[in-house]
Amino acid sequence: MKNLLLTGIVAASLAVSCSTAKTAQADRAEFLKMKGTWQITSVDYDKSYMIKPFDEGADAQCFVGSQWILVPNNYTGSYTLNGGGACPVKTQPIKFEVLTGNTFQFKKIFDGTKAKENETGYALTLLNQTADQFSVQQSVPFEGQTVNVVYNFQRTSK
Repeated sequence: MKNLLLTGIVAASLAVSCSTAKTAQADRAEFLKMKGTWQITSVDYDKSYMIKPFDEGADAQCFVGSQWILVPNNYTGSYTLNGGGACPVKTQPIKFEVLTGNTFQFKKIFDGTKAKENETGYALTLLNQTADQFSVQQSVPFEGQTVNVVYNFQRTSK
C-alpha cells in the first residue's frame, strides 16, 4: 500500500513538472519570435491627452518610426528615436523580457550602470503577436483615470 501511494505521488509530481516545463518551453519559443529589428508604425491613444511615454520628455507620436532592436538570447536591445520637428534623436539601450506570454517589460540601461542597478522600468501588455507584427499596450494613470496607449510594431528584419 505504501509503495502504491509513493508511486502515485511520484507520478503526480512528474506530470506537474513536465507540464510546467512544456509551458516554459512554449513561452520561451514565443519570446524568441521577437528577435529582430522592429519599427513602431503607429501609436494609438485618446489624442485629447498629451502622452510623453517612457520618461523621454517627447510626445508619443515621436515614437512613430522609431526602431527597436530586440535580442532575446541575452534579453538586450535598444530603441532609437529618429528626431524631426519637436522630437529628439536618441538611442536608448534596454533590457527586456516577456513574462507569462503577455507582459512585455523593459528597463533602460544608462552609461556606466548595469541592468541590475536600475530597479525601475515599464510593464506593457503584449497584444496580437504574429511572426511579423505585435502591439503592446501601456496603461498610463492620469487624474484618477487610465489612458491606454497602444504601440504597433512591424518587423523590418530578423
